[in-house]
Parts: sequence; structure tokens; C-alpha cells
Amino acid sequence: MSELRFANPLWLLMSAPLVLATLIAFRSERQGSVLYSSARLLRDLPITLAQRAKRLLPWLRFVGLLLVVFALARPQHGLSDFRIRAEGIAAVMCIDRSGSMQALDFTIDDERVDRLTAVKDVFEDFVAGDGKLPGRPDDQIGLVSFGGFAEAKSPLTLDHGALLEVLATVEIAQPIYDAEGNVINRSYLEEERATAIGDAVTLAVDRLKDSEAKSKVIVLLSDGGNTAGVIDPADAAEAAKSFGIKIYSIGVGSNGRAPFRMIDPFGRERLVAQDVRLDEESLKLLANTTGGHYFNAKDTQALESVYAEIDKLEKTLTEGRLYTEYRELFQWLLLPGLALVVLEVGLRCTRFRSLP
Repeated sequence: MSELRFANPLWLLMSAPLVLATLIAFRSERQGSVLYSSARLLRDLPITLAQRAKRLLPWLRFVGLLLVVFALARPQHGLSDFRIRAEGIAAVMCIDRSGSMQALDFTIDDERVDRLTAVKDVFEDFVAGDGKLPGRPDDQIGLVSFGGFAEAKSPLTLDHGALLEVLATVEIAQPIYDAEGNVINRSYLEEERATAIGDAVTLAVDRLKDSEAKSKVIVLLSDGGNTAGVIDPADAAEAAKSFGIKIYSIGVGSNGRAPFRMIDPFGRERLVAQDVRLDEESLKLLANTTGGHYFNAKDTQALESVYAEIDKLEKTLTEGRLYTEYRELFQWLLLPGLALVVLEVGLRCTRFRSLP
């Protein structure tokens, strides 16, 4: 929505005396400058182009000064945007980056991808919107990732562009080989491929407990039970409950066997089927303790449906506000106005100079 306004509208009152002065100028132009015994002899003389043009001089001055008056009133063009913050919540996304998230049982655009890639893709749609999901532009969203230990990747923020850039850096730990093909980070790899759910939830609670948002939630995405960390998930859930934080837990994948991409020491890639287990009981406990919900997402479509459901559940009504950004327009009136006044004075003093 656009609008036009004057920042100093009192200057517009000058237009009234300007009109009066112009009328007086027109009357003086009609009166002769030289006394003559009779004007009958002059009536039949042809009227030249210069004489006709001279009659326009008061108009040049009038229009020029009128433009200057309007410029002094400072016209401004504003673009208004009415925003209703109807869905503002505080949420921390806890994303599992443990080794089991490498299972290739999800697809995006008919291409097989691992669970973490699918989670990140739908999470981005949830935050930014993609047509199916409306996006959450007014939400404060933070990010915690966890494998064998939990890591706070982003605090609560409205800068979702920066948040998604951080999300792209969340990766599953990979083996590093030396020249002889030996894994040199084996101990770190074993630790990172575990799952510290309790620690992740506790870290998310710490991020949310001081938030002033009416609705505070943790969205936990994991495919396994708690196998690492120092805090029991049940204790973490109780802590969340004490601060009025709901946990929406999402079980990613299912029980059974799933293909994993394996790279041997010689750099050759192959798919190997491995057993995977989804600890739904632990994830349900987290949700039920805090008054949240548990969802199971076996594929990308189900994961999208889960986010859509959370999108419906968590809404906080707040006030609407009108934001207007104004752009100055006075220069487009001031410069032409001054030019017309200078032109009128120049013509009157040169080509159309009158006798005294």
C-alpha cells in the first residue's frame, strides 16, 4: 500500500497569498505603461508572437513559486506494510546428527538421501516456507544439534537467513583416513555416532527458559534412544515442564534394516544394509511429560505433514502494526520551480523588458 503526505503542510497556506499576488500582477500587465491620447489607432495593429508570449510571464512566475511552496511543504511518498504477528513463538530445533542418521531411507525429488539431509530440507521449508508450508517469519528460532554430545548452534533469533546458513553446517562425523587407510579419528567417531538426547533437551531448555514468548516449544528430531550424555531424558523433560516448555518429538525413520553409504579406504562407495532401531517409547515420554505430541515420520511426505501439524498447534495472537517507509520528493518540485522563476525574471529583464 502506498500513500502521499506532506511533512510540513503549513507551507501550503502560502498558496493563498501567491494566488492573490498573481491576480494583481495580471491586472498590472493589462494597464498601459505609456499614456497615449487615443488607443483607437492601435486597435488595428497586428498582435505579434512576442506580445502573446509576454502575457505568459506571470504564469511562469506563478507556477514556479507554487512549485517552490509545495517543495517547502516536503511531499513524501510512503510504502506501507501492515503486518500481523499472529504466529510468534519461541522454538528450539534439536537435530540428531548421530551415525544412524546416515540411513538412506528418505527421498527428495525421487533421489535417495540420508535422514539428516531430509530433516534439514524440511526444516528449511518450515522456517522459510515453500508453498506447502507457510513459513514462520515472526518466530524466534534456535538450533541445537547432537550426536554423542549436544552443541548449541544458534541462539533464538529472527534472522532466519543466518539460521539456515548455520543449519547447513550440521553434518554427521565422517572417518578420516591416513595414507595407509587407517582411521585416525576412531575414538571421536565412536563418540559422535552415539545419541545424547537428554543433554540436547536440557541445552534447549536453557535457551528457552528466559524467553518472554507466550508459547515455548522444543522440536526434537531423532531416530534413536539415549545412548550418551550425562542427563537422563526423563529428567530433561521434567525440567522443560517446569518452565512451561512443550516438546514435540519426531521419530525419524522406522525399525528394521536400511541402506547406508559406505566408503572403503580406497575411496570406493557402496551401499550396505544395516539394522536400525527407533526408540518410540522414549520419544513419547518426552512429549507426554510436557504436554506436547509425538510424531513418526517414515518418509519425507510424513515429515512435511508433521511440520504442518506443529504449524497449526503453535500459534500466538499478538497485535497488528503498520510500518511505513517514506521517500522525499521535494527536489522534484523545487528545482523546476526555481528554474521557472529564474526564466521569468530573465525574460522580463531581456527580451520582454518594459518601458519604465
